[in-house]
Amino acid sequence: MSRSVAIITARGGSKRIPHKNMKNFCGKPIICYSIEAAFASGAFDEVMVSTDDDAIAEIAEKAGAAVPFRRSNETAGDYASTDDVIKEVLETYEKLGKHFDRFCCIYPTAPFLTPKKLCTAMDMLDQHDSVMPVVSFSYPPQRCLVLNQGCLTYKWPEYSCTRSQDLEPYYHDCGQFYACKTDPFLEAGTTSVPDLVPMLLSEMEVQDIDTQDDWEIAELKYQIMLRKKQL
Repeated sequence: MSRSVAIITARGGSKRIPHKNMKNFCGKPIICYSIEAAFASGAFDEVMVSTDDDAIAEIAEKAGAAVPFRRSNETAGDYASTDDVIKEVLETYEKLGKHFDRFCCIYPTAPFLTPKKLCTAMDMLDQHDSVMPVVSFSYPPQRCLVLNQGCLTYKWPEYSCTRSQDLEPYYHDCGQFYACKTDPFLEAGTTSVPDLVPMLLSEMEVQDIDTQDDWEIAELKYQIMLRKKQL
């Protein structure tokens, strides 16, 4: 029987929003939403937090998550990728005698994450190697404008008069989680393996949180979703 682990990545060195991963979001530390969704999904044999920060570790453990080891200096730096962190976690577990066939790397700033989404993603791994939640760009990138010697010009003039509905939809990563089988990940060194499939989400379920304005927008969206009983 396959074993699965939820890996919540939460380093302590946030620059743009200090202490972002444990900042209060609508009444509780934002990382708690990810931890609670992972447990409520029932999809994981272990829910763990990878961190280098004692305060984050304390919050995580109080919420029930495991913090069996600290993140290394190499993966706690500004230039370490999410894939680097996942690889370190899986390899460290192997050294401790624990093997996981599947994992879901969950970001600590994902309050729109639900147990149902996690269950769906992990079920999708029965047929595919990797799952990424994505959302379509709200405005067609093909009709973007760029500055050329101080003047605005179309990046792709051939699309300047094309109706939005006639353009191919483009998508971007929601920044919430990545579900993947372990062996394909270790072979490719990334969750973006050839058999990567999407989970399509709406704009109301997605919000980058990089600035204080982003944070406030996310809280407003969250409250709207709660009123609509969509969380």
